[in-house]
Amino acid sequence: MPISRRSVLGTFAALASLPVLGQMKTKTQALRIGVIGAGWLGGTVGQIWVRAGHEVLFSSRHPDELVSMTRQLGPRASVGTPQQAAEFGSVVLIATPYSAIPQLGRDLKKALRGKVVLDACNPPAGRDDALAREAQAHGAGPTSAKYLPGTRLVRAFSAVDATAVEASAGRQSGLLAVPIAGDDTQAVQVAAQLVRDAGCEPLVVGNLAAATRFQRGGPGFRANTTMPELRRLLGLPEKD
Repeated sequence: MPISRRSVLGTFAALASLPVLGQMKTKTQALRIGVIGAGWLGGTVGQIWVRAGHEVLFSSRHPDELVSMTRQLGPRASVGTPQQAAEFGSVVLIATPYSAIPQLGRDLKKALRGKVVLDACNPPAGRDDALAREAQAHGAGPTSAKYLPGTRLVRAFSAVDATAVEASAGRQSGLLAVPIAGDDTQAVQVAAQLVRDAGCEPLVVGNLAAATRFQRGGPGFRANTTMPELRRLLGLPEKD
């Protein structure tokens, strides 16, 4: 169902009133994070990161519409273009339509090189273009890596809904489990910590090829559940 800009801004206002995450028992290192695609998911996750102490630059096709949101978040939040977000962040979250990835890879290749990139994008259901077929045949993770060369790509926040992330950020227990996958071990560790900083629990599923298990059509896609249940869905052993 399409989500209106008014409803997105309403959710942003609600997020701004959330208390500091109670489940963050230790202070994590503050990072500079660029969010490319500050809509429903990117905006929600980015705001929670700001409240966790990170500096976040939000960007979208309509950056002027994000100014009121960042004003409520304080000095750690700012607004800019996708180019500025890519240059700003040591970590970059991409939460755009999947079809935008090849162009972003071309336009932002230099700015993104060597950076941890969290790919939250999914080919839409029922789409039969060449990119969607490629992602279905080879996996969204390897396909994204192909079009974002030189990045330390991790599939993260791609299998959960923004509303589930928002709800988890306000809880002390029963946190949302977020599956992640990547080929770069250190990048995966960064992604895992940022999942925790968003008030959720990370589940490392494997390398980028393993991300098919939680892309559209896989058992982990939009499960929006807790860690024990997600492990069960993915056929992974219980944590010791």
